[in-house]
Amino acid sequence: MGDNPVMRAITWFAEHFIGLFNEAAKSFTSLATGIIPLLMVMLTAMYAITTWIGEERVNHAMQWAGRFAITRYTVMPFLAMLLLTNPMAYTFGRFLPERYKPAFYDATVSMCHPITSLFPHANAGEIFVWTGVSAGVMQVAPGKYATLTILYFLVGLVVIAIRGFATQWMTAILIKRGGHEDIFKKYDEAYASGHIQGGVA
Repeated sequence: MGDNPVMRAITWFAEHFIGLFNEAAKSFTSLATGIIPLLMVMLTAMYAITTWIGEERVNHAMQWAGRFAITRYTVMPFLAMLLLTNPMAYTFGRFLPERYKPAFYDATVSMCHPITSLFPHANAGEIFVWTGVSAGVMQVAPGKYATLTILYFLVGLVVIAIRGFATQWMTAILIKRGGHEDIFKKYDEAYASGHIQGGVA
């Protein structure tokens, strides 16, 4: 090869090209022996717990959590993500009056990433967000990993509460501004009579 710059460039490219795939293979191996089994076990455990508790009890717990604003935008999104995972968690919005559904969705979708610090199965497809957040701490101060995990989750609860209340407030303004108060009164009446999906035109 000598000092030929073209050959040096080709050699460098070939070495780094295969090196990229070697690193990808190592990463895949670490996932296959680490996070993937963990996710499978956690998913199985959550499904088993839900089955053991019973769908009816879970539904009653969700309806109870939906009655109060603070639990509607903290406990309810957390349980929805924990038990049903993303994206099925949003279906628990069916237990709420129509006027609260946008805020519930906003709070729940905002819980997708904070919950992965403690329960990675809840949003396994985006676990890379949490691993990216925690990677620096793992290198600099591994002993603080547990502290970061708890704080990440707790801050997430605060954020989803704020977003839930803000979206509920904005929804109320838009309903009033758009002249939709009468139709939402009908939705509320239908909900009060047991039609949890609204059911009015």
